[in-house]
Amino acid sequence: MILGVTPVRGGSKGIPKKNIQLLHGKPLLAWTIEAAQASCRLDDYVVSTDDPEIAQVAKDWGARVLNRPAALSTDHVITLPVLQHILNSEPADIVVLLQATSPIRNVGLIDFCVNKFLESQPDSLATGFNCYNVEYGKLNLPRQSLDGFFCDDGNVYVIDANLLRSGDRYGHQIEQILVDREQNLDIDDEFDFWLAGQIIERRIARFSN
Repeated sequence: MILGVTPVRGGSKGIPKKNIQLLHGKPLLAWTIEAAQASCRLDDYVVSTDDPEIAQVAKDWGARVLNRPAALSTDHVITLPVLQHILNSEPADIVVLLQATSPIRNVGLIDFCVNKFLESQPDSLATGFNCYNVEYGKLNLPRQSLDGFFCDDGNVYVIDANLLRSGDRYGHQIEQILVDREQNLDIDDEFDFWLAGQIIERRIARFSN
């Protein structure tokens, strides 16, 4: 059983109700729901939330909703216990974590990641990019000489469900999937919303030609 999940809490501080703010005419959450619905690999999909308004939006866009307790919806709660709470009531062998703050996904990205996970059989898999950032004043080398490191972008994670049940989100074998910068976008503030709108407009124009 491959279960897609999107945890969405109502207490966003930077942008109130961020996950249901409109992006190009749709609630931000709807972009991820539609991507999950388009996947051929997900056997089931659920939105986990503590917020009734978010829950209603998710239902309006065709998603099944799991109510999340308030104790798992504070600023200080990390993703792992939220996923464990989902697994307490939802059967799964593999969990595909799709964050609502990553609205830009190529058609087929989710299925590509799941297929790669099934082929390679790692403990977990994440999309992301190679990062070459260093703290100012710590290094004086040309950028071309830096090895960089893989940084996850929040778009797609595929994780062994038993690993999550054991209290580990990553495991020892991690598969890295590099995706383009458009799909790396993770919405955190109003500028990110604006940028996402520009990307969507450009993608619509590109694919309509």
